[in-house]
Amino acid sequence: MNSVYPVILCGGSGTRLWPLSRKSYPKQFVPLIGETSLLQDCAERMRGPKKAPYAKPLILTNEAFRFVVPEQLTAVSVDPGPILIEPEGRNTAPAVLAAALYLESTDPDAVMLVAPSDHVVPDKPAFHRAVDEGVRVIKDRGDLVTFGITPDRPETGYGYLKLSHAPDASGAAVPLDRFVEKPDLDNANTMLADGSYLWNSGIFLFAVRDIIAAFEQHATALIEPVKQAVADAQTDLGFLRLDAAAWSKVDDISIDYAVMEKASNLSVVPYAAGWSDVGSWTAVQELTHPDDDGVATTGEVTTIDCNNVLIRSESPSQEVVALGLENIVAVAMPDAVLVASMDRSQDVKLAVSALKAKGAKQAELLPVDHRPWGWFESLVVGDRFQVKRIHVHPGAALSLQSHHHRSEHWIVVEGTAKITIDDDVQLLSENQSVYIPLGAVHRMENPGKVPMVLIEVQTGSYLGEDDIIRYEDIYARR
Repeated sequence: MNSVYPVILCGGSGTRLWPLSRKSYPKQFVPLIGETSLLQDCAERMRGPKKAPYAKPLILTNEAFRFVVPEQLTAVSVDPGPILIEPEGRNTAPAVLAAALYLESTDPDAVMLVAPSDHVVPDKPAFHRAVDEGVRVIKDRGDLVTFGITPDRPETGYGYLKLSHAPDASGAAVPLDRFVEKPDLDNANTMLADGSYLWNSGIFLFAVRDIIAAFEQHATALIEPVKQAVADAQTDLGFLRLDAAAWSKVDDISIDYAVMEKASNLSVVPYAAGWSDVGSWTAVQELTHPDDDGVATTGEVTTIDCNNVLIRSESPSQEVVALGLENIVAVAMPDAVLVASMDRSQDVKLAVSALKAKGAKQAELLPVDHRPWGWFESLVVGDRFQVKRIHVHPGAALSLQSHHHRSEHWIVVEGTAKITIDDDVQLLSENQSVYIPLGAVHRMENPGKVPMVLIEVQTGSYLGEDDIIRYEDIYARR
């Protein structure tokens, strides 16, 4: 049996951890716990053990995140394998099938380890041992394997796996009896006491040929359109774009409903070494190591006489002071602040829906806008002017462009900028500036090996991001 091929599912809408996680930049890209993002932690975990490392990860994501994914993985020295771009979200079953069909074409004997990009699994050696047990089951029985989390409380927010019998302490796989939907509190207490119920982690392991056979048996409607989407996929700047026409015919369905709940050859590897899907701010509080009073903080925060709170400041220039609070989540960002009862942390998505209904851009967009070349943020917006901070990665370049309605002033504050204005090309160092007249064809590049940062002052009658004509773009944007 060949190496384990990690398959990382990297989509999501980012509503449950608003305002830090948003549709434009959901939680897997955010350093929620520590200095690295959940995606980076997942990718490092998916390297496998040093004695038997796994293959390069195959990643499924969407158009909006195609440059964020390799950027984040490169930052932690993870060399990504293929990155498949889904034309639109169709849930986990089509994504897993597309990954299986892709791997089948390169290694028919592959074993694929499927995991969401946004879970916390802190004990990597224990995780690798659990995967080893799953590989053993695949070798011995040809089963499909899922991983069940040993519950430590009567959780109503997760689905459960009913095992054929209670697992022992060895970590050996147990045959699955059935899937169980999210229970009410009474049933959750009963299942916790029973001992044969585990949380459904959404992490899977199977031989490629076995999972394809399972789709052919239980989800036949997915086979042809997903096969077509993979067969007609187009390479684009190192990404593989699944064919949009074929993908539009694919049903929106999870792998649990499409295959797993119907399959009879399922085994569960028990896992008790720590896991969280980070599905609410309450989960973040637990992972942030609260003190004896239940106080968990991140950033520039001062708490006085508080109990059972999570207080976060997401801006180094913003001091958040909490006085006499109890059972409260408070997350402060430059453009939005969440203050919620800890008991309602599962309902943050209701706030996002309310903001979308009133047309508030904060519902989905962050003040920092990530682009393939770096990022920018608006510092000040006024009548007929806007001030931005622009960060350009080493070796990166913005498109060659012009604007109908605005002129721009650029001031370099860090690094070196290569500036093109019509036929003139010049290098600017720190504290130097340049003026871009309305209508001029221009571009900024970072020719150096350190980030380049500049302040941009826009003036004009219209300052929207859609006032742009692109002539050349190394990222193939239109």
